[in-house]
Amino acid sequence: MKIESLQMLERMKELATICARDNPLYEQVDCFSIALYAIGCLDAEDLMSADDLDDFEAADFLKQRFEEITKVDISPAYKMTEDSERYLMVLGDPEFPKHFAVVADMESDKPFFSKLRYFGSGYDSLEELIKEYLDEGVTGYEDVHYFKLNGYRSLNNRSRGEK
Repeated sequence: MKIESLQMLERMKELATICARDNPLYEQVDCFSIALYAIGCLDAEDLMSADDLDDFEAADFLKQRFEEITKVDISPAYKMTEDSERYLMVLGDPEFPKHFAVVADMESDKPFFSKLRYFGSGYDSLEELIKEYLDEGVTGYEDVHYFKLNGYRSLNNRSRGEK
């Protein structure tokens, strides 16, 4: 397992702990920051020092750092712990996203890691995520988009002060 994957797993463990249901800090953290922090996109030492993003800032972040792809562009055997690419699944119009989820393991029944409104951070199926956001205008699979992080290695190196 690569060092970047280990760091990502550690951040996800941190997120699952800080976003426990009984923890009042959970409500203060947005789903966009959770996903971007998990894959190492935010310049923050820990989650609580990360800036919150609203849907406009999240859409801008997508435009600047990610490229839209189709689901078939992601290998069916993709595992974030073994592959160097980083992917997001976005619910809603990418110009006004409703939710970001990290693509973690395409062979799993629950391939996405994200923060739900009421159930903390963890792994979910696409069906669970769509159902969670039906009341916010997500109607089904047509509202699911996939994005690949551009320049993963260079972004990761910049976070360590390298060029």
